[in-house]
Amino acid sequence: MKFSRRTFVSGAFALVSGLIVAMPAFAQTAGKDFIPITPPQPTEDSAKIEVLEFFSYGCPHCADFNPMLTAWVAKQSADVVVRQVPVTFGRAAWANIAKLHYTLEITGDAHRLEADIFKAIHVERQNLFEEKSLAEWVAKKGVDPKKFAETFNSFGVLSKVKRGDQMAQAYKITGVPSLAIEGKYLVGGKDFAETLAIADKIIARVRSEKYGKK
Repeated sequence: MKFSRRTFVSGAFALVSGLIVAMPAFAQTAGKDFIPITPPQPTEDSAKIEVLEFFSYGCPHCADFNPMLTAWVAKQSADVVVRQVPVTFGRAAWANIAKLHYTLEITGDAHRLEADIFKAIHVERQNLFEEKSLAEWVAKKGVDPKKFAETFNSFGVLSKVKRGDQMAQAYKITGVPSLAIEGKYLVGGKDFAETLAIADKIIARVRSEKYGKK
């Protein structure tokens, strides 16, 4: 299975082409700039504009996107919250690195080690898909080994991984990285720069809808 975002976007937009005529005209075009998420999905905090990145540390496209996304997130206003949702697509190796993400969130090391994880997998070609090698790697990076081991296979982490896959199904995610906004819009774009530019426009639209301001 290939997880090319370009293939995903072009194929997925073709599926919704029949819906375009039924959508009202506004700044962003359904089927071109975004796919309507049907049914709309609930967000965690109605007071915030929620952006979800569906991703995997094992995805090379996600590795390429990460520096751009990190810089984009740093520029967002306080009313925007960006959350990452690792997906597995049923792959055992990706399940382990999804568990890695949630474990490091709990230990407080996720943000600090994110770039290092992508580099280790995609540049240094290290095997971070097995629990033993993962544990050894994070220990070298200053993560408490005991806390990591206790957390990695905990009920809480396993539940988060399962929930992430359920969300990916609900959002109809077939490729990563993918951005979803406010449970309503799956962002398009021919490349990552355009995707983020479209995301800015959709956020402005959602802000106007929620608060009556731009």
